[in-house]
Amino acid sequence: MGTAAVLAVLTASVASTGCSGGGTGQPRVTMNEQQATERAEDIVHQAVDGMSPKPTLKRTGLNPVGACLADDHSAGERRQVTLSYQLTGVPGTEAKKLVRQARDAWVRRGYTFQSSDADWSDPFPTVNMRTVPDDFWMTALTGVVDKARGEGLAAITVTSPCFGAGGSGTAAPSSFRRTAGDEQAERVVRAHSSRLYDALQVRHAARGEGEGLATYQEGEERYAHHSWSTEPLTEDAMAQVLTRARAHFQGLGWTLPRTPAEAGPPVLLAGNTADGSVARLAPTADGVLHVAMTTPAAPGGATLRTTGPASV
Repeated sequence: MGTAAVLAVLTASVASTGCSGGGTGQPRVTMNEQQATERAEDIVHQAVDGMSPKPTLKRTGLNPVGACLADDHSAGERRQVTLSYQLTGVPGTEAKKLVRQARDAWVRRGYTFQSSDADWSDPFPTVNMRTVPDDFWMTALTGVVDKARGEGLAAITVTSPCFGAGGSGTAAPSSFRRTAGDEQAERVVRAHSSRLYDALQVRHAARGEGEGLATYQEGEERYAHHSWSTEPLTEDAMAQVLTRARAHFQGLGWTLPRTPAEAGPPVLLAGNTADGSVARLAPTADGVLHVAMTTPAAPGGATLRTTGPASV
């Protein structure tokens, strides 16, 4: 099902069934904040140091150390490092070339694609990869600066596995059943949700009823769904947050379809044509912004079963 179909699903009232998070078959990771940060920086420089033309790294985002996204923005003890850099100081027409060079450098080190290689016929490609065996996730993307002239801005983001406050990287026990496609969709939807959370620059509220990570099925299609809410915002703050959201999605090349005029605050929808993901940001009259991210699972995935401690 394409992005347009997922948009239709999101605008309707869809019942979700819960599914616990956690990885399957990944190595056990033990690290602390310093080790995770150093490793993430190393992965960035593995991609950038051999580039031509040589870019200048410009750090973006807020505090790189935050709550583990797999814990659904709750007040858990696990932490996670996310480093984001813009690759500046080069012509905008070179952005795609830099993303390709990052991809090639990571491939040479034996890192794998999260799903498939980027579409290199796209003038503004995005590639998603992960390290082996320590399972850091990284994205190299070409943000749109001037679409007509083919000018972009390359950026790299590296996200560590989750680790405990005391340095342990072992996740809480879980037991669940899902397909390989579900697992991939869950990881993609978490990554999209995490980047959006960083871009909005607001505090999230305590996890509400029905929020968090879930999977659901609509006919033959399966989806991973991640939702959370902000703390109450003033009218001005809400306007600023929605402006940041639009800029975030436009910079990543997501589509922003017009939504029907309705009573009350307008809903912001955004769709990713590359992987079919859809974001829905719905303000409420009391100033809370409800955020929902949905990613379709690949069809025909084998069923996986994990019992006991799940590694991150």
